[in-house]
Amino acid sequence: MQNDILSEFASYGHTRLQTEDEQLHHLLTQEYYRQQETLSLIAAASIADPSVLACEGTATNNVTTEGYPGARFHAGCEVIDEIERLAVERAKVAFRAHYANVQPHSGSSANQIVLFSVLKPGDTLLGLDLHAGGHLTHGSKASISGRYFQAIGYSLTPDGFIDYEQVEALAWKHKPRLIICGASAYPRTIDFKRFRAIADSVNAYLLADISHIAGLVAAGEHPSPIDEAHFTTTSTYKQLYGPRGGLILLGKDHTALAPDGKRTIADMIQRAVFPFVQGTPSMHSIAAKARALAHVVTPEFRELARRIVSNARELARELMARGYRVLTGGTENHLVLVDMRANGMSGLVAEKALEECGILLNKNRIFGDTRSAQVTSGIRLGTNSVALRGMGAEEMKECIALFHRVLSALEVQDDRHYTLDPELRKTVQDDVKALCRRFPIPHYPLVPEAMPEQQKRARLL
Repeated sequence: MQNDILSEFASYGHTRLQTEDEQLHHLLTQEYYRQQETLSLIAAASIADPSVLACEGTATNNVTTEGYPGARFHAGCEVIDEIERLAVERAKVAFRAHYANVQPHSGSSANQIVLFSVLKPGDTLLGLDLHAGGHLTHGSKASISGRYFQAIGYSLTPDGFIDYEQVEALAWKHKPRLIICGASAYPRTIDFKRFRAIADSVNAYLLADISHIAGLVAAGEHPSPIDEAHFTTTSTYKQLYGPRGGLILLGKDHTALAPDGKRTIADMIQRAVFPFVQGTPSMHSIAAKARALAHVVTPEFRELARRIVSNARELARELMARGYRVLTGGTENHLVLVDMRANGMSGLVAEKALEECGILLNKNRIFGDTRSAQVTSGIRLGTNSVALRGMGAEEMKECIALFHRVLSALEVQDDRHYTLDPELRKTVQDDVKALCRRFPIPHYPLVPEAMPEQQKRARLL
């Protein structure tokens, strides 16, 4: 009966949306078509299961839940408490962690919570430079992390690998209170053990941000930092195929003393998420996290993780075979970085031209880049979404063949402008749609062969 009620609730909501807000309904439908019929090689994205998305559309959104299970500041949370406890337990099992907080609203929020717990304004942190593949929250001057704290950046060796000797030298020179390891654009395995040894040598805390590789870590396809770092953070939508949100995880150091010397770091994080940084949690998102984490521990997910890695390696091989410069000469995770300078174009031009043809990736600054973040000299490709669609090595060859057909035919005018033959664009668009139809998103209803005319008019309403 309860399942029937939820189905009826969801159906009624969609019916009201369609009848009472036609413009928004059309736009949402149009976005559904776009996702089904484009080839997403976005490294920072994945595809959430319908059951995950269903959790976000439930009545859990209606409950104000400041606090934690058993200690809320409002009544009516007895069921909500069980949902959060379930999410916490599933996060701990998935990552073999001793402690998990499922309330952070994003991976960035999770990082900020740790930073503002461990550090005081002006304290020193050591993180990977943004232009070397780090993240805004790792100390970039464009972020609060680089403005409130004394952020020191470590970088890469000339061949594109993390320069651990430089990390150690900078740690000894600046004696940071916190070292951050993890990246948003680094295609190689991160040596968490070595980072921990460096952190211990200067009496620093270690934060591992695994937002990009969380699925590989959970599946055993990348070494885990859970018992190496004091704190591990992740977003839940990149490689966990979950909702927009974040997690904070602690391993064997969960009972270590916090900087104040009076409580454990687990207690510190619990108080830092609420009430120090956030207010009421998003319970519909926490329910969706619980659902996604249930899938993370399955044999099917482990097979998906293996396919993510093998597909990325195949992408790298195919790109190099066609003359593209793949940074570090390959990949050990889900992403591939390509230097487009040798091909006579910016990352922006490559991104825009490929998007016109239904192939999605993102421009990305690379080590030593002299172009701005809005233009860049590189691009970043990832395999989370294509792996979920069931594509394998042969399809990665097709993807790069389509990729090369577009970029090899461009007439580049400058860093922002180019011309592309309309007939070629239409042909590649059709081939991309055909590939996507052969490998539709699992559990998503197929779209009709032709988009209904009313969907094409959605932006005009």
